Amino acid sequence: MVKSLIAIGVSVALLLGLSVFEWSFVRREFSDFGEEVRSLYDKTEAETATIGDARVVQEVWEDRKSRLHVWIPHNDVNKIDEYMAEAVRFIGEKNYALALPKLEVLLHLSTCLPDAYSPALENVL
Repeated sequence: MVKSLIAIGVSVALLLGLSVFEWSFVRREFSDFGEEVRSLYDKTEAETATIGDARVVQEVWEDRKSRLHVWIPHNDVNKIDEYMAEAVRFIGEKNYALALPKLEVLLHLSTCLPDAYSPALENVL
């Protein structure tokens, strides 16, 4: 009986620890990504962004998503991939007016997606 209670307690502690780690890791990764997108957004708004700037942000996202695939569903990653590719294309064509809405969506996703994986009551129930 005591061994079972200890095993249950250790299991609960491990689950809570992993949940907190997942939440902090995902939040940190998306926070950094949001800063990179914000920088690209500011350059795009000023119409000084180049295809090189956009590709750097896209390459950093590619590296980051390889680590995030463990923690978030493939659909969320694909959504970001799609908007990122469209933004890169529009910036390459110097079509800043069409690139800005794509970057705005990426900024929004970088703030709302981590909340979906936080250890909050609405995510548990």
